[in-house]
Amino acid sequence: MYLRIAGVNLIDRKHVCLALTGIYGIGRSKALAICAESNIDPHVVLGSLKEAEVNTIALVLKKYSIEGELKRETALNIKRLIDIKCYRGRRHRFCLPVRGQRTRSNASTSRKRRVKI
Repeated sequence: MYLRIAGVNLIDRKHVCLALTGIYGIGRSKALAICAESNIDPHVVLGSLKEAEVNTIALVLKKYSIEGELKRETALNIKRLIDIKCYRGRRHRFCLPVRGQRTRSNASTSRKRRVKI
């Protein structure tokens, strides 16, 4: 049913390249690169891999920053922007769009709602 790689439960009925995208920080291109580096066909079903092949994937994954490490790094970058009070940091602090999107007609979900008492 599930296969645990790098602390994440992956569905073993999916192809290897698609199952690896279930790990935070790994997209399609990085998943294909991991398959190529570990000499595994990306179109093989994850559940049919042998234990040694799963271990080689786990060893290759240690080279990348994924899951908790990547989330921590992203949070620290945002915290740094907020601390230095730059424009992007202020936008993060007020929960507004950071990358130049308009807020007059869109972004109503990102703006904080004021609750009437």
